[in-house]
Amino acid sequence: MNRRQVLVGSAATLALPALIGRAAAQDGPLNVGFVYVGPVGDYGWSHAHDEARKKAQEHFGDKIKTNYVENVAEGPDAERVIRQLAQQGNKLIFTTSFGFMNPTIKVAKQFPDVHFEHATGYKTADNVGIYNARFYEGRAVIGTIAGMMSKSGKAGYVGSVPIPEVVRGINAFTLAAQKVNPDFTTQVVWVNSWYDPAKEADAAKALIDQGCDIISQHTDSPAPLQAAEQRGVYAFGQASNMIDFAPKAHLTAITDNWGPYYIDQIQKQLDGEWAPGNIWWGIEKGLVGIAPYNDIMPADVKEAADKVKNGIASGEIHPFSGPITDQSGEVKVPEGDTIPDEQLLGLDWYVKGVQS
Repeated sequence: MNRRQVLVGSAATLALPALIGRAAAQDGPLNVGFVYVGPVGDYGWSHAHDEARKKAQEHFGDKIKTNYVENVAEGPDAERVIRQLAQQGNKLIFTTSFGFMNPTIKVAKQFPDVHFEHATGYKTADNVGIYNARFYEGRAVIGTIAGMMSKSGKAGYVGSVPIPEVVRGINAFTLAAQKVNPDFTTQVVWVNSWYDPAKEADAAKALIDQGCDIISQHTDSPAPLQAAEQRGVYAFGQASNMIDFAPKAHLTAITDNWGPYYIDQIQKQLDGEWAPGNIWWGIEKGLVGIAPYNDIMPADVKEAADKVKNGIASGEIHPFSGPITDQSGEVKVPEGDTIPDEQLLGLDWYVKGVQS
């Protein structure tokens, strides 16, 4: 969100200037644009979105042409890139980072005949829909694993940007770990970036130096994992299965599967049935998944993780069921209650045991 250079991806994107003023007037393939905050090779967030784009392209064949721009900073660059994609004939544009929200809304007003889909935001319009994933459900699964695998009872958490999505994840991770180890704590270091491998690695090393023997992350590169591998502690991947980067440290990863949603929305656009929606899917819908467990995990840990995952999928378990106490010791959620979605979406406080 601060220093990214706008790059052009794929052969299709390289050909974009030739599409200006043409695609909207011809009966050719539907042009679909994607805007990524990181590089497609980050093996994290942007990589997962791009894998989904490829699945959509494969699904529809020559009925569509997908175009993407990677490494787009969440500022003036985003507005410029989104506008450029609209000008170049993309009739459906997916903007895939929280910080793209206001630029998407602004450009959408200028192109009422173009449809936009913004990931993880909350602002909609007649031609802007929103979509999100309940990543906190996956973090409850890995929190369970952390609580059972950590010897020190202290996890390190490499945070990207302190928005509700990330705070939810930290809290869900900690609450789940405390269900198997009530004294479990989570130390957070913010790097204020979604993708900065050097900062992410430094943060992970600093956390390990403070006694954390298991590392989680809400940033997109495998750097924290690689730092954990080098220092002999456990860690979790982000958005994709990252085990190739840290075969000993990587216990599992939360995986993002955006493909079915993209295919559904593109089909609606092709059918002339697209309308702005608002979805927040999780494990039950398959949008959030868990990568295969590392063989080094004991059977009882795998069993406990599966129990949480399956319980969430069936609705028997909610990661934010009370009693929940905040950092000050105040009971925020009484026993028997659950934090409703409207409050989860704006969550701005930490549970007891989070050190930030």
